Amino acid sequence: MTKPSEKPMDEMVPIFFMGKRYEVPASLTIQKALEYAGYQHIRGCGCRGGVCGACGTVYRTPDSYKLQVGLACQTVVQPGMHLMILPYYPSNRAVFNIEEMRGTGGELAELYPEIFKCIGCNACTMGCPMDIDVMHYMAQAIRGDVKGVAETSFDCIMCGLCASRCPAEEVQFNVAILARRLNARYRVPRAEHLRKRVEQVREGLFEEPLRDLMGKSTEELKKMYSSRETEPQMAEDDWTPQDARYV
Repeated sequence: MTKPSEKPMDEMVPIFFMGKRYEVPASLTIQKALEYAGYQHIRGCGCRGGVCGACGTVYRTPDSYKLQVGLACQTVVQPGMHLMILPYYPSNRAVFNIEEMRGTGGELAELYPEIFKCIGCNACTMGCPMDIDVMHYMAQAIRGDVKGVAETSFDCIMCGLCASRCPAEEVQFNVAILARRLNARYRVPRAEHLRKRVEQVREGLFEEPLRDLMGKSTEELKKMYSSRETEPQMAEDDWTPQDARYV
């Protein structure tokens, strides 16, 4: 039996970052592998959970001629891969004042006329790390379906990897965020509870509690946090497949 101190080391594989070779454990994600190699992520680190889109990565592997994309926090290293992290993917972004718009599908076409260059190749969808049907919402944009684009692209994390694969040079993710903003501004009903809470904030209802918190010591804040009211933990036997969405 192997003792904890005698565990075999993880298999090491070579990767190439900006042309330089590094030996890293085969089980690591690209992001962790680069930290293992000695890099400190000043930019491109993000949330580390596949949500923020700040660690878009372009890479090639020896067994394929194809250029591949993924998120550095999700993609596991492969032997001999050549890679580069793109904290921001360059793209044209339309300038607009949403208060002066009408929320129509024609405004999507007016601000991003290149949507009509889409050739339906589906490269954008294949490059999306969130498994969004990008080509579908671009077709919705062409039809002027603002609500459809907003709903189909809801999980977009703005990493830009869809645009990196597009032969028509479109900026799908910017079209998507515009549609979501237009939909929220002109189609989604206003939340009454939010309106009331904003009024309470403006009336200064929370000023005194905030001042009280700011005056407490670190130990007092830790004690308040530890004794806060929390929801009871659900027993494992009571779980349903739907509950997994909230974990």
